[in-house]
Amino acid sequence: MFSDNKKEKSMAEGGSSQNLIAQGTKIVGDLTSEGDFRIDGTIEGNIKTTGKVVVGKSGLISGTLDGTDAYFEGSFSGKLTLSGTLTLKSSARIEGEVVSGKLAVEPGATFNVTCSMKGTGIASQHGQQKSKTEKTTK
Repeated sequence: MFSDNKKEKSMAEGGSSQNLIAQGTKIVGDLTSEGDFRIDGTIEGNIKTTGKVVVGKSGLISGTLDGTDAYFEGSFSGKLTLSGTLTLKSSARIEGEVVSGKLAVEPGATFNVTCSMKGTGIASQHGQQKSKTEKTTK
């Protein structure tokens, strides 16, 4: 009766799993997963996931990231493609090319990118909105 573990039950029913790349860990290569990622280490390569990606303050991704939603406190360099929301905290540092459905940038974040927004509003009726952004918010 009380011994049912909700997390185990959710995983058995096909629920989302979380992959953790700890601080001090470096991975060189490609990663593919249907689960979420929490990255506090370094990844040099390509990440493809249908889950959410969270990059902690010590996290670094150099390469490509193809996913749904991403939350950055750490750094990214390369091509980032998201169907959902990109959230940047004040400590985030993003460089390269970004394609995202929505963007939330906290003051203090560094966002030096070429950015394309894809959405369901006016922009999608007239094609993509494109802008080149080289800015540090304060």
